[in-house]
Amino acid sequence: MEQQKKRALILFAHGARAAGWAAPFERLRGLVAAREPDVDVSLAFLELMTPRLPERAAELVAQGVTDLTVVPVFLGQGGHVLRDLPLMIDQVRADHPQLTVRVAEAAGENAAVLQAIADYCSGSVP
Repeated sequence: MEQQKKRALILFAHGARAAGWAAPFERLRGLVAAREPDVDVSLAFLELMTPRLPERAAELVAQGVTDLTVVPVFLGQGGHVLRDLPLMIDQVRADHPQLTVRVAEAAGENAAVLQAIADYCSGSVP
C-alpha cells in the first residue's frame, strides 16, 4: 500500500514588532485549517516574528510532512515576494530535497481575493 502524503500549508507573512499585528493572520489560519482538516496549516514569517519560513519547514519535515504549499499573504508582489521568498524557498528545497514544495501567487495578485477586497471597499461607501 502506498504511503499517503502528509500535506502542510504555510501562510507566509511579513511579520512585525507588535504581537497584535499577527491576529488577523491567526484568524485566517484558523479559517483555512477548518476548511482543510487533513492539512497542517500554520504561519511563518519573513522577519521580526517566529517561526521563520525555513525553521517552520524543518519542523514540518521532522513531523513527517512530504508535501508543502506556501501561500504568500501579501497584497502585492514587492521585493519580499520577488526576492526574499525565492531565496528562502531555495534554502528549504536544498535542506529538504525529499520535500515537494509549491509556492502560490501572492494573495493580493489573485483575482478572487482582489474581488473580495473590492466588494469590501465598495460596501464601505455610504
